[in-house]
Amino acid sequence: QAQVVESGGGLAQVGGSLKLTCAVSGGPEITTYAMGWFRQVPGKEREFVAAMSWSANSPEYADSVKGRFTIGRNNGRNTAALQMNNLKFEDAGVYYCAARSRGIVTFREADDYELWGQGTQVAVSA
Repeated sequence: QAQVVESGGGLAQVGGSLKLTCAVSGGPEITTYAMGWFRQVPGKEREFVAAMSWSANSPEYADSVKGRFTIGRNNGRNTAALQMNNLKFEDAGVYYCAARSRGIVTFREADDYELWGQGTQVAVSA
């Protein structure tokens, strides 16, 4: 059964960088998956951060991270990465990687995704 496993995250200073990665295993090769990153803070709904289609040619970003975050593949067809630069306090939260099969297009809605990782914490300090 396919599953998503995330890694990365941790603590960074304002203006610093972090890289998150995730891997889909146990299912079809990732080339058929659209991938997305979402984040959540206590008391708020999970929000869209970035996503790409299976071809990785159509990345989309939330306005709040555009120009600072980059989504892409990470050393293999069954992985995805989120490079986060120039971090801000408001970037802190639990980040989730999501995958959706038959991912010809890019999906921005959480309900469109079938598989979710366990989440990884990102903290930003002064």
